Formats: sequence, structure tokens, C-alpha cells
Amino acid sequence: MFKRLLFCSLALTFCTGALAADKIPVVNEGGISNNWTLAPGATLPAPAYPEIYRSSGAEVCVAIGYLLNEDGTTSDFSLLRSWSSDEPSQAKEEYWSLFANDASNALARWKFAPKPEVTNPKPVYTVATFLFGAKDVAKLRSKCAISDLALHIVQIRADGKTRRRLEAFPIYDRLDIDPAMVNRVDQQYRAQRQSESQMSRDQRNSGNGVGSSVSGNQGRR
Repeated sequence: MFKRLLFCSLALTFCTGALAADKIPVVNEGGISNNWTLAPGATLPAPAYPEIYRSSGAEVCVAIGYLLNEDGTTSDFSLLRSWSSDEPSQAKEEYWSLFANDASNALARWKFAPKPEVTNPKPVYTVATFLFGAKDVAKLRSKCAISDLALHIVQIRADGKTRRRLEAFPIYDRLDIDPAMVNRVDQQYRAQRQSESQMSRDQRNSGNGVGSSVSGNQGRR
């Protein structure tokens, strides 16, 4: 099962586990405790530090988005944020694939059950933060913890540098996210891109002006 977890860029591919017609609520980390609890006898396994990188002693964290299905199982894992105190300069995709895969393998063994008062459990999309080699747990966790999951997803999609991470994952089109938030973030990123484009044009024009001035001064000598 776990061997079927594959990566695209910094994110994991997945097998969708909920009905396509339903909009799936997005819940911040820890928010599932309102309606869910651990299944009887279940634990929350933690991932092991990938053996190949253990000797580096680097502190690493990853935030893994996942779908909590109505039967209490987890699926649809994706790497949403990551940080390392010693990220390698080469083979970065392999590096993050290993950490995200180990975290997802642990997360796939989590099992929940609806609270007794919840008679009709529905799937939700949420996130879990995993730490590797933590020396200061709170400090390391702050590098990857996502305080507003819906906003984070919208920002990833709006940013041209990261949008490709989510294009292969149809679940994101099924998440129940406020359209007003999407429009607001899209406008912010469009304004940012326009500003960066204008700045780039100004720099090029300034460079051309300097070059012409130097050339003219040399011609008068």
C-alpha cells in the first residue's frame, strides 16, 4: 500500500477516497477533535528519520495535507510545507520525497472514529505537522505549522511558482473554500506580479540609460 505513494515535485499523488460530488470542508490542524476521536485501540504512529540522512543531524519538518474519510481512515496525502536546517544543494526532490513519504506512511496508519453524538460523519480535509530530529520542538514546529489551511492552499494555487504542485490533484477542486478568499488572494498575487514586472522593466530601462550615458561620455573624449 505505502509503496504506491508517488511524488510530483514536492507533493504526493494520491487515490481519492470521498465522493466527487461532495464539497469537502477544510479544517485546521487539531480541528477534527470537534467531531472525531481516535478509534478504539488506535495510536498515532510517528515517522522515523530517513536512514540515509540520519547522520546529518538536521532538524526537519513537513506539513502533510490529508483527507479524513467518513470511515475514519486517512488518504490523499500531499506535502504542503517543508523546512530543513540543512537542505542538500543536490537531489532536493529525492530528499523531500523521503521525508514526506515517511510522514505519509505513518499518517496512513492513523485511524479515527466519530464521536458518539456525530450520527452522520462526513470527510474533511486537514493537515498534520511532523518533526524529525527536533532540538527545540516549538521552534521547529513553527517552521511548518499552517495556521490557516484554506488560505495556505489558496496561496499555493495563486502563486505561479507553486501552483504546479496542486494541478495534478483533483481533490483541491472539491474543497469547500470561500470564493471571496480565492478572488482576494488572486488579486493580491496579480498585483504583486504586475509590480514585479514593472520593477523589472524599470531596471532594464535604467540599465539601458546608464549604458547610453557611458557610451556617450566615451565618444566625447
